[in-house]
Amino acid sequence: MDFGADPYPEYAWLRAEEPVRQVLEGRGLYGLLVTRYEDVRKLLSDPRMSKDPRNAPLDWQEAGKGRPLEDRTGLGTHLLTTDAPEHTRLRRLVSTAFTARRVEGLRAQVQHITDGLLDTIVPRGQAELIGDFAFPLAITVICELLGVPKADQDVFRQWTKDFRRWTNTDSAQADRGDARPVGLRDLLEYLTRLVDKRRQDPADGLVDALIAARDDDDRLNEAELLSMMSLLLVGGFETTVNLIGNGTLALLRHPDQLALLRERPELVDSALEEMLRYDGSFETATWRFPLEPIEVAGTRIEKGHPVLLSLASANRDGAKFPAPDDFDVTRADPAHVAFGRGAHFCLGAPLARLEGRIAFHGLLRRLPGLALSVPPEQLRWQRSLTVRGLEALPVTFDA
Repeated sequence: MDFGADPYPEYAWLRAEEPVRQVLEGRGLYGLLVTRYEDVRKLLSDPRMSKDPRNAPLDWQEAGKGRPLEDRTGLGTHLLTTDAPEHTRLRRLVSTAFTARRVEGLRAQVQHITDGLLDTIVPRGQAELIGDFAFPLAITVICELLGVPKADQDVFRQWTKDFRRWTNTDSAQADRGDARPVGLRDLLEYLTRLVDKRRQDPADGLVDALIAARDDDDRLNEAELLSMMSLLLVGGFETTVNLIGNGTLALLRHPDQLALLRERPELVDSALEEMLRYDGSFETATWRFPLEPIEVAGTRIEKGHPVLLSLASANRDGAKFPAPDDFDVTRADPAHVAFGRGAHFCLGAPLARLEGRIAFHGLLRRLPGLALSVPPEQLRWQRSLTVRGLEALPVTFDA
C-alpha cells in the first residue's frame, strides 16, 4: 500500500529497527526522523530544540529557500519559527486575545454553521464530506473568529482554498511558480485592509483583540499581526478539516466503533481524542534544530542538524498505547501528542475540539447509514510533509 495512505507499518518497523532515521525530502532537504513516543514527547518540549530555521545548516537553508512560505510572503516571525524569549513574548500577547472564553463564545455559531451545512447535505443522500462539510465549516468559523464580514466570506473562502492548495503542494512545483500566487497575494492584501479598517472602526473579532493585545508598552507589530492571522488560517482550518475527515474515515472503517458511538453519543469526547491519536491532522511537527549536540535513542545529532518529530508514529507506539493499531473510542488514555507539547502546544486545540465535538454529534445524528461511496484504496491523501489529510471523502447515507 502507498505510504501516504497507510504509513503506520513503516513507522512500526522504524520504531523497532531505526528509531532515528535519515530522510530526504523531494527538493533536497534532509533531516533525521524521530519515531518513538518517548523520544518525540521529550523533544517536543526540550528547550535545546530550536524552531528557528536560521539555526539550520546553510546548505539546508539554500535547498529549502530558507522558510519558503514565510520568505515569499514576508511573514517570517510567528509562533512556529521563533524560540524564547521572542516566542514567549508572542505567545503571551496572542494568548490575551485567543482566550478560552472567546473560543467558548463561538459555540452557538459553530452549531448554527454545522446545522446549516447539514441541512443542505441531508436531502441528497450523498456528499463529498471534505468539500461539502469539513472545509466550509472550518473556514466559516475562522471567518467568524477573525471578524470577516459575511459579504466577504465567499471570496475569502476561495482565497484560502488557493492558500491551502499552495501550502500543501510539492515545494518544487511551488518554486517554479509565482513567489506569491494570486489567491495568496489577494488574501494577504485583504488581511492588511481588514487590520487597517479595524484600527479605525473597532468591532469585537479576534483581529480587534490582537490589535489591542499588549503587555505594558509591548504589542504586536504589523508583520506579527499578519503572521498570526495567517497562522490561524493554516492551523485553524487544517486541524479541523483533517480531524473531521480522518476521524470519519476511521469510524467508517471500524463499523463496530461507529455503531457504539451512535448508541452512546456521550463518548464523543473520548472518540475525538482517539481520532487524534489514531490518525491525527498532522504527520510530523514542523522542523526543529538542536542548539547543541544531543543524543536520541543512541544516535548523536549534531548542532543545527534538522530534525522531524513524527507525531503519527509516536501516537501508534505500542510502548505507550496498548494495541496501538486498534481504533477504540472508549480508550481511557488520551496522552497523544497530536497537538504537540510544551511551549509550542497548539494554541488552537480548544477550537478544534469544540468544532470536532459539534461536527460529529451532527454527523452521527443526521446521517444514518453513513458509508464510503468508493473503495478505501481509491481515496487520495494530500502530498505534504507535515499535514495528514484526505483530498476528498465521498460518502453515501440515508437521505
